[in-house]
Amino acid sequence: MKVDFLDLKMKNPIMAAAGPWSRDGESIRNLLRAGAGAVVTESVVSDTLLDVRPRIAYDGRGAQNIRLYSDIQIEGWEREMEIAKSADGIVIANVSAHTPSELAYLAAKLEKFGADAVEISVSNPMWEALEVMASDAEVIYNITKEVVSNVKIPVLVKLSQNTTNITAIARAVKQAGGSGVSAINTIRCILGVDIETGLPSLATYGGYSGAPIRPLGLASVAAIAQTVDIPICGIGGIEDYRNVIEYLMLGASAVQMGTAIMIHGPAILTKATEELERWMEAKRIDSISQIRGEALKNLKSFDEMKIEPATSTSSGAPCTVDCSKCIEACMYHAIVKRDEKIEVNKEACTGCGLCTCICPAKKLTLDW
Repeated sequence: MKVDFLDLKMKNPIMAAAGPWSRDGESIRNLLRAGAGAVVTESVVSDTLLDVRPRIAYDGRGAQNIRLYSDIQIEGWEREMEIAKSADGIVIANVSAHTPSELAYLAAKLEKFGADAVEISVSNPMWEALEVMASDAEVIYNITKEVVSNVKIPVLVKLSQNTTNITAIARAVKQAGGSGVSAINTIRCILGVDIETGLPSLATYGGYSGAPIRPLGLASVAAIAQTVDIPICGIGGIEDYRNVIEYLMLGASAVQMGTAIMIHGPAILTKATEELERWMEAKRIDSISQIRGEALKNLKSFDEMKIEPATSTSSGAPCTVDCSKCIEACMYHAIVKRDEKIEVNKEACTGCGLCTCICPAKKLTLDW
Protein backbone atom coordinates (compact mmCIF):
# COMPACT_ATOMS: atom_id res chain seq x y z
CA MET A 1 0.00 0.00 0.00
CA LYS A 2 2.90 2.38 0.66
CA VAL A 3 3.91 4.65 -2.20
CA ASP A 4 6.75 7.05 -2.80
CA PHE A 5 5.15 9.99 -4.58
CA LEU A 6 7.39 13.00 -5.27
CA ASP A 7 9.73 11.63 -2.56
CA LEU A 8 6.85 11.82 -0.10
CA LYS A 9 6.52 8.54 1.81
CA MET A 10 2.78 7.96 1.79
CA LYS A 11 1.14 5.07 3.68
CA ASN A 12 -1.26 4.56 0.77
CA PRO A 13 -1.93 6.24 -2.60
CA ILE A 14 -5.27 7.83 -1.70
CA MET A 15 -5.17 11.56 -0.90
CA ALA A 16 -7.95 13.96 0.01
CA ALA A 17 -8.22 16.62 -2.69
CA ALA A 18 -8.42 20.38 -2.16
CA GLY A 19 -11.90 21.49 -1.14
CA PRO A 20 -14.15 22.64 1.71
CA TRP A 21 -13.54 19.29 3.43
CA SER A 22 -9.87 20.36 3.88
CA ARG A 23 -10.63 23.97 4.77
CA ASP A 24 -8.62 24.19 8.02
CA GLY A 25 -6.23 22.37 10.32
CA GLU A 26 -8.86 20.38 12.18
CA SER A 27 -10.55 19.21 8.96
CA ILE A 28 -7.19 18.12 7.54
CA ARG A 29 -6.28 16.31 10.75
CA ASN A 30 -9.59 14.40 10.64
CA LEU A 31 -8.95 13.33 7.06
CA LEU A 32 -5.46 12.10 7.92
CA ARG A 33 -6.84 10.14 10.85
CA ALA A 34 -9.47 8.62 8.54
CA GLY A 35 -6.64 7.08 6.54
CA ALA A 36 -5.71 9.56 3.82
CA GLY A 37 -2.19 9.03 2.50
CA ALA A 38 -1.95 12.82 2.25
CA VAL A 39 -4.31 15.80 2.33
CA VAL A 40 -4.33 18.79 -0.01
CA THR A 41 -5.48 22.02 1.62
CA GLU A 42 -8.32 24.05 0.22
CA SER A 43 -6.92 26.66 -2.17
CA VAL A 44 -4.98 29.33 -0.28
CA VAL A 45 -5.03 32.86 -1.75
CA SER A 46 -3.74 36.30 -0.84
CA ASP A 47 -7.11 38.02 -0.48
CA THR A 48 -10.11 36.05 0.75
CA LEU A 49 -13.79 36.74 0.00
CA LEU A 50 -17.01 35.90 1.79
CA ASP A 51 -18.83 32.82 0.54
CA VAL A 52 -21.98 33.13 -1.52
CA ARG A 53 -25.04 31.15 -0.45
CA PRO A 54 -25.97 28.62 -1.69
CA ARG A 55 -22.69 27.44 -3.24
CA ILE A 56 -23.02 23.68 -3.70
CA ALA A 57 -25.61 21.74 -5.71
CA TYR A 58 -25.87 17.96 -6.13
CA ASP A 59 -28.15 15.90 -8.34
CA GLY A 60 -27.35 12.42 -7.04
CA ARG A 61 -24.59 11.87 -9.58
CA GLY A 62 -22.41 14.96 -9.88
CA ALA A 63 -21.91 18.18 -7.96
CA GLN A 64 -21.54 21.84 -8.90
CA ASN A 65 -19.41 23.88 -6.53
CA ILE A 66 -18.88 27.64 -6.57
CA ARG A 67 -16.81 27.80 -3.38
CA LEU A 68 -13.77 29.75 -4.55
CA TYR A 69 -11.04 29.10 -2.02
CA SER A 70 -10.05 29.15 1.64
CA ASP A 71 -11.48 31.94 3.77
CA ILE A 72 -8.42 31.85 6.03
CA GLN A 73 -5.83 34.56 5.42
CA ILE A 74 -2.35 33.36 4.50
CA GLU A 75 -0.89 34.25 7.93
CA GLY A 76 -3.67 32.26 9.60
CA TRP A 77 -2.41 29.13 7.87
CA GLU A 78 0.61 29.02 10.18
CA ARG A 79 -1.67 27.92 13.01
CA GLU A 80 -3.85 25.72 10.77
CA MET A 81 -0.79 23.93 9.41
CA GLU A 82 0.43 23.29 12.95
CA ILE A 83 -2.91 21.69 13.84
CA ALA A 84 -2.96 19.66 10.62
CA LYS A 85 0.59 18.39 11.09
CA SER A 86 -0.19 17.25 14.64
CA ALA A 87 -1.73 14.13 13.06
CA ASP A 88 1.74 13.20 11.80
CA GLY A 89 0.68 13.07 8.17
CA ILE A 90 1.56 14.60 4.82
CA VAL A 91 -0.05 17.95 4.00
CA ILE A 92 0.15 19.50 0.53
CA ALA A 93 -0.69 23.19 0.21
CA ASN A 94 -2.86 24.17 -2.75
CA VAL A 95 -2.27 27.76 -3.87
CA SER A 96 -4.05 29.98 -6.37
CA ALA A 97 -3.15 33.44 -7.71
CA HIS A 98 -3.03 35.50 -10.89
CA THR A 99 0.73 36.04 -11.23
CA PRO A 100 3.86 33.88 -10.89
CA SER A 101 5.33 36.10 -8.18
CA GLU A 102 2.15 35.93 -6.08
CA LEU A 103 2.06 32.15 -6.38
CA ALA A 104 5.72 31.94 -5.40
CA TYR A 105 5.07 34.14 -2.37
CA LEU A 106 2.20 31.95 -1.18
CA ALA A 107 4.17 28.76 -1.80
CA ALA A 108 7.19 30.01 0.13
CA LYS A 109 4.99 31.07 3.05
CA LEU A 110 3.28 27.68 3.24
CA GLU A 111 6.60 25.88 2.98
CA LYS A 112 7.75 27.89 6.00
CA PHE A 113 4.56 26.93 7.85
CA GLY A 114 5.30 23.22 7.32
CA ALA A 115 3.69 22.15 4.04
CA ASP A 116 5.30 19.01 2.60
CA ALA A 117 4.60 20.02 -1.02
CA VAL A 118 2.77 22.65 -3.06
CA GLU A 119 0.00 22.13 -5.60
CA ILE A 120 -0.56 25.08 -7.96
CA SER A 121 -4.14 25.54 -9.11
CA VAL A 122 -4.12 27.09 -12.59
CA SER A 123 -7.83 26.96 -13.43
CA ASN A 124 -11.08 28.21 -12.01
CA PRO A 125 -14.43 27.29 -13.63
CA MET A 126 -16.05 30.50 -12.38
CA TRP A 127 -13.64 32.92 -14.09
CA GLU A 128 -12.79 32.56 -17.74
CA ALA A 129 -9.37 34.24 -17.43
CA LEU A 130 -7.94 31.42 -15.32
CA GLU A 131 -9.15 28.81 -17.82
CA VAL A 132 -7.22 30.63 -20.54
CA MET A 133 -4.15 30.56 -18.31
CA ALA A 134 -4.52 26.80 -17.87
CA SER A 135 -4.37 26.35 -21.66
CA ASP A 136 -1.22 28.38 -22.25
CA ALA A 137 1.91 26.21 -22.05
CA GLU A 138 4.24 29.23 -21.90
CA VAL A 139 2.31 30.77 -19.00
CA ILE A 140 2.30 27.45 -17.15
CA TYR A 141 6.03 27.10 -17.74
CA ASN A 142 6.71 30.56 -16.27
CA ILE A 143 4.44 29.98 -13.28
CA THR A 144 5.95 26.60 -12.48
CA LYS A 145 9.52 27.81 -12.88
CA GLU A 146 8.92 30.79 -10.59
CA VAL A 147 7.43 28.65 -7.82
CA VAL A 148 10.08 25.93 -8.17
CA SER A 149 12.79 28.60 -7.88
CA ASN A 150 11.39 29.85 -4.59
CA VAL A 151 10.75 26.63 -2.65
CA LYS A 152 12.65 23.46 -1.80
CA ILE A 153 9.61 21.19 -1.46
CA PRO A 154 7.98 19.31 -4.40
CA VAL A 155 5.75 21.35 -6.73
CA LEU A 156 2.65 19.85 -8.36
CA VAL A 157 0.57 21.66 -10.98
CA LYS A 158 -3.17 20.88 -11.02
CA LEU A 159 -4.23 20.76 -14.65
CA SER A 160 -7.58 21.61 -16.21
CA GLN A 161 -9.39 19.34 -18.65
CA ASN A 162 -10.80 22.48 -20.26
CA THR A 163 -7.80 22.84 -22.54
CA THR A 164 -6.99 21.89 -26.11
CA ASN A 165 -3.87 19.85 -25.31
CA ILE A 166 -3.34 18.73 -21.74
CA THR A 167 -0.17 16.82 -22.61
CA ALA A 168 1.49 20.02 -23.87
CA ILE A 169 0.70 21.65 -20.53
CA ALA A 170 2.12 18.66 -18.63
CA ARG A 171 5.26 18.84 -20.77
CA ALA A 172 5.66 22.53 -19.88
CA VAL A 173 5.45 21.65 -16.18
CA LYS A 174 8.22 19.09 -16.54
CA GLN A 175 10.44 21.44 -18.55
CA ALA A 176 10.03 24.10 -15.86
CA GLY A 177 11.21 21.71 -13.16
CA GLY A 178 7.82 20.78 -11.71
CA SER A 179 7.80 17.60 -9.65
CA GLY A 180 4.53 16.28 -11.07
CA VAL A 181 0.99 17.05 -12.19
CA SER A 182 -2.49 16.51 -10.79
CA ALA A 183 -5.23 15.81 -13.31
CA ILE A 184 -7.95 16.93 -13.48
CA ASN A 185 -9.58 19.94 -11.84
CA THR A 186 -13.34 20.42 -11.87
CA ILE A 187 -15.02 21.23 -15.19
CA ARG A 188 -17.02 24.36 -16.02
CA CYS A 189 -20.74 23.57 -15.77
CA ILE A 190 -24.32 24.49 -15.02
CA LEU A 191 -25.71 21.51 -13.13
CA GLY A 192 -29.30 21.90 -14.25
CA VAL A 193 -32.39 24.09 -14.57
CA ASP A 194 -35.75 23.89 -12.81
CA ILE A 195 -38.09 23.98 -15.81
CA GLU A 196 -41.01 25.20 -13.68
CA THR A 197 -39.23 28.30 -12.37
CA GLY A 198 -36.45 28.80 -14.92
CA LEU A 199 -33.91 28.87 -12.09
CA PRO A 200 -30.55 27.14 -12.57
CA SER A 201 -29.30 24.92 -9.75
CA LEU A 202 -26.82 27.68 -8.86
CA ALA A 203 -26.95 31.22 -10.20
CA THR A 204 -23.58 31.14 -11.97
CA TYR A 205 -21.15 28.80 -13.70
CA GLY A 206 -19.25 26.47 -11.39
CA GLY A 207 -16.99 23.45 -11.16
CA TYR A 208 -18.48 20.04 -11.98
CA SER A 209 -17.18 17.05 -10.05
CA GLY A 210 -18.12 13.53 -9.06
CA ALA A 211 -18.55 10.21 -10.85
CA PRO A 212 -19.68 11.67 -14.23
CA ILE A 213 -16.27 13.30 -14.83
CA ARG A 214 -14.28 10.12 -14.08
CA PRO A 215 -14.01 9.12 -17.77
CA LEU A 216 -12.51 12.55 -18.51
CA GLY A 217 -10.04 12.23 -15.66
CA LEU A 218 -9.03 8.73 -16.73
CA ALA A 219 -8.46 9.85 -20.32
CA SER A 220 -6.39 12.83 -19.20
CA VAL A 221 -4.18 10.72 -16.94
CA ALA A 222 -3.67 8.10 -19.66
CA ALA A 223 -2.78 10.71 -22.28
CA ILE A 224 -0.23 12.35 -19.99
CA ALA A 225 1.26 8.99 -18.97
CA GLN A 226 1.66 7.96 -22.61
CA THR A 227 3.40 11.15 -23.72
CA VAL A 228 5.18 12.79 -20.76
CA ASP A 229 7.44 11.08 -18.24
CA ILE A 230 6.23 12.86 -15.11
CA PRO A 231 4.55 11.63 -11.90
CA ILE A 232 0.77 11.96 -12.05
CA CYS A 233 -1.87 12.27 -9.34
CA GLY A 234 -5.24 11.21 -10.74
CA ILE A 235 -8.37 13.17 -9.82
CA GLY A 236 -12.00 12.99 -10.87
CA GLY A 237 -14.97 10.90 -9.75
CA ILE A 238 -13.13 8.53 -7.42
CA GLU A 239 -15.74 6.88 -5.20
CA ASP A 240 -14.23 3.54 -4.19
CA TYR A 241 -11.15 1.32 -4.40
CA ARG A 242 -12.04 0.18 -7.92
CA ASN A 243 -11.80 3.75 -9.20
CA VAL A 244 -8.43 4.10 -7.44
CA ILE A 245 -7.15 1.03 -9.27
CA GLU A 246 -8.44 2.34 -12.61
CA TYR A 247 -6.38 5.51 -12.27
CA LEU A 248 -3.30 3.58 -11.13
CA MET A 249 -3.59 1.15 -14.05
CA LEU A 250 -3.71 4.10 -16.46
CA GLY A 251 -0.47 5.54 -15.15
CA ALA A 252 -1.21 7.53 -11.99
CA SER A 253 1.14 7.12 -9.03
CA ALA A 254 -1.44 8.42 -6.53
CA VAL A 255 -5.01 9.73 -6.57
CA GLN A 256 -7.16 12.36 -4.90
CA MET A 257 -10.70 11.89 -3.64
CA GLY A 258 -12.94 14.92 -3.18
CA THR A 259 -16.67 14.88 -3.94
CA ALA A 260 -17.09 11.44 -2.36
CA ILE A 261 -15.73 12.88 0.90
CA MET A 262 -18.10 15.83 0.61
CA ILE A 263 -21.12 13.54 0.19
CA HIS A 264 -20.20 10.62 2.46
CA GLY A 265 -17.75 12.10 4.96
CA PRO A 266 -14.16 11.06 5.84
CA ALA A 267 -15.27 7.47 6.46
CA ILE A 268 -15.25 6.93 2.68
CA LEU A 269 -11.45 7.27 2.82
CA THR A 270 -11.21 4.56 5.46
CA LYS A 271 -13.43 2.25 3.43
CA ALA A 272 -11.51 2.83 0.18
CA THR A 273 -8.10 2.22 1.75
CA GLU A 274 -9.24 -0.92 3.57
CA GLU A 275 -10.87 -2.37 0.44
CA LEU A 276 -7.82 -1.54 -1.68
CA GLU A 277 -5.62 -3.37 0.81
CA ARG A 278 -7.93 -6.42 0.79
CA TRP A 279 -7.98 -6.46 -3.01
CA MET A 280 -4.18 -6.36 -3.16
CA GLU A 281 -3.91 -9.17 -0.63
CA ALA A 282 -6.42 -11.31 -2.55
CA LYS A 283 -4.48 -10.71 -5.79
CA ARG A 284 -1.15 -11.27 -4.00
CA ILE A 285 0.06 -7.86 -5.10
CA ASP A 286 2.88 -6.62 -2.89
CA SER A 287 3.33 -3.13 -4.31
CA ILE A 288 1.30 -0.47 -6.11
CA SER A 289 4.08 -0.40 -8.71
CA GLN A 290 2.99 -3.86 -9.88
CA ILE A 291 -0.29 -2.49 -11.26
CA ARG A 292 0.75 1.03 -12.21
CA GLY A 293 0.31 1.54 -15.95
CA GLU A 294 -1.02 -2.00 -16.47
CA ALA A 295 -3.91 -0.80 -18.66
CA LEU A 296 -1.78 1.49 -20.84
CA LYS A 297 -0.47 -1.44 -22.89
CA ASN A 298 -4.05 -2.25 -23.88
CA LEU A 299 -4.73 1.26 -25.22
CA LYS A 300 -4.40 1.87 -28.95
CA SER A 301 -4.67 4.89 -31.16
CA PHE A 302 -7.79 4.94 -33.33
CA ASP A 303 -5.64 4.33 -36.41
CA GLU A 304 -4.45 1.05 -34.87
CA MET A 305 -7.98 -0.30 -34.42
CA LYS A 306 -8.79 -3.16 -36.79
CA ILE A 307 -12.10 -3.99 -38.42
CA GLU A 308 -12.72 -7.51 -37.16
CA PRO A 309 -15.76 -9.78 -37.70
CA ALA A 310 -17.07 -9.58 -34.13
CA THR A 311 -20.73 -10.30 -33.50
CA SER A 312 -22.89 -10.57 -30.41
CA THR A 313 -23.71 -13.99 -28.97
CA SER A 314 -26.42 -14.87 -26.45
CA SER A 315 -25.68 -17.37 -23.71
CA GLY A 316 -28.19 -19.68 -22.09
CA ALA A 317 -28.38 -17.54 -18.97
CA PRO A 318 -31.96 -16.49 -18.14
CA CYS A 319 -33.07 -12.97 -18.97
CA THR A 320 -34.05 -10.51 -16.31
CA VAL A 321 -37.84 -10.65 -15.90
CA ASP A 322 -39.71 -8.51 -18.46
CA CYS A 323 -36.46 -7.08 -19.82
CA SER A 324 -36.13 -6.10 -23.48
CA LYS A 325 -33.31 -3.57 -23.20
CA CYS A 326 -31.08 -5.23 -25.78
CA ILE A 327 -33.89 -5.43 -28.34
CA GLU A 328 -34.88 -1.79 -27.86
CA ALA A 329 -31.29 -0.58 -28.05
CA CYS A 330 -30.16 -2.59 -31.08
CA MET A 331 -29.85 -0.01 -33.87
CA TYR A 332 -29.35 -2.78 -36.45
CA HIS A 333 -32.48 -4.80 -35.51
CA ALA A 334 -30.33 -7.87 -35.02
CA ILE A 335 -31.81 -9.05 -31.71
CA VAL A 336 -35.19 -10.73 -31.22
CA LYS A 337 -36.88 -12.80 -28.52
CA ARG A 338 -38.38 -16.15 -29.47
CA ASP A 339 -39.95 -18.52 -26.97
CA GLU A 340 -38.56 -16.31 -24.18
CA LYS A 341 -35.04 -16.74 -25.56
CA ILE A 342 -32.81 -14.02 -26.98
CA GLU A 343 -31.52 -14.70 -30.48
CA VAL A 344 -28.96 -12.69 -32.46
CA ASN A 345 -29.05 -12.48 -36.24
CA LYS A 346 -25.34 -12.79 -37.07
CA GLU A 347 -25.82 -11.35 -40.55
CA ALA A 348 -27.48 -8.18 -39.22
CA CYS A 349 -25.22 -7.74 -36.16
CA THR A 350 -22.28 -5.38 -36.76
CA GLY A 351 -20.54 -5.99 -33.41
CA CYS A 352 -21.02 -2.48 -32.00
CA GLY A 353 -20.98 -3.89 -28.45
CA LEU A 354 -23.81 -1.81 -26.97
CA CYS A 355 -25.98 -4.78 -26.03
CA THR A 356 -23.18 -6.38 -23.99
CA CYS A 357 -23.05 -3.24 -21.85
CA ILE A 358 -26.76 -2.77 -21.19
CA CYS A 359 -27.82 -6.40 -20.60
CA PRO A 360 -28.47 -6.64 -16.83
CA ALA A 361 -28.04 -10.44 -16.95
CA LYS A 362 -24.68 -10.13 -18.78
CA LYS A 363 -25.73 -12.91 -21.13
CA LEU A 364 -24.56 -11.15 -24.32
CA THR A 365 -20.90 -11.22 -25.34
CA LEU A 366 -18.89 -10.32 -28.40
CA ASP A 367 -17.29 -13.27 -30.18
CA TRP A 368 -14.84 -13.30 -33.07
